[in-house]
Amino acid sequence: MRIAKPGLQRGYNERAMFTGHYSVAFASKAYQPRIPLWTLFIATQFLDFVWAVLVLAGIEKARIVPGLMAASALDLYYMPFTHSLVGALALSVAGGLLLNFAVKGRDAITAFVLGCAVFSHWIADLLVHRPDLPLMTDSCPKLGFGMWNYFWPEFILEIVLLAVTLVWWLRTERSGATVRAGFILFGLLVIAQCVDKFGPVPGSSEAAAWMALTAYTVLALVAAWAGRGR
Repeated sequence: MRIAKPGLQRGYNERAMFTGHYSVAFASKAYQPRIPLWTLFIATQFLDFVWAVLVLAGIEKARIVPGLMAASALDLYYMPFTHSLVGALALSVAGGLLLNFAVKGRDAITAFVLGCAVFSHWIADLLVHRPDLPLMTDSCPKLGFGMWNYFWPEFILEIVLLAVTLVWWLRTERSGATVRAGFILFGLLVIAQCVDKFGPVPGSSEAAAWMALTAYTVLALVAAWAGRGR
């Protein structure tokens, strides 16, 4: 799929979207309240958790290319295991089954919701990535609609999705403490988004992988605090 030419330097740093994925976690929590929010936070980033580990292990490859796209400097040129369509489907099944063990009264429905949350990551990546998502192996055609070429529309879309799905989730909560914690979590996600978009660009793909693992883990812990019963 053809996309616009890589974005030019515009006075802000070029990074990669990650907070918009959590809108699926909020929506899933509203749909299936008994699923812990932290498991949904891990599910929506499960592909990137595995990606970061494989990058650090030297199995999947990426590099920093300033100016590559308006909202991302990550050249994700080899990731057939985590971000191919077939790989994402396989990890969605594995992630859904694995995370289902953390749910009390788990059943096929919760496993399905968690698996869908895992696969939602690939769908969102399809919208924002340049064509770097292979169908199966790295030699297969690669997909990506390239929304990262449009910095502000993509940035605003992520915040709007988070806000709308947050309100959807919180409308199902009766505890004022949970509502307040939800807005604190939303504030942290907005801060993380701003740091991700405007903060310093990582010096290497390994640094980006470590930053991803750290950020996703911390946000999952905060989600565990925000989503717990009160």
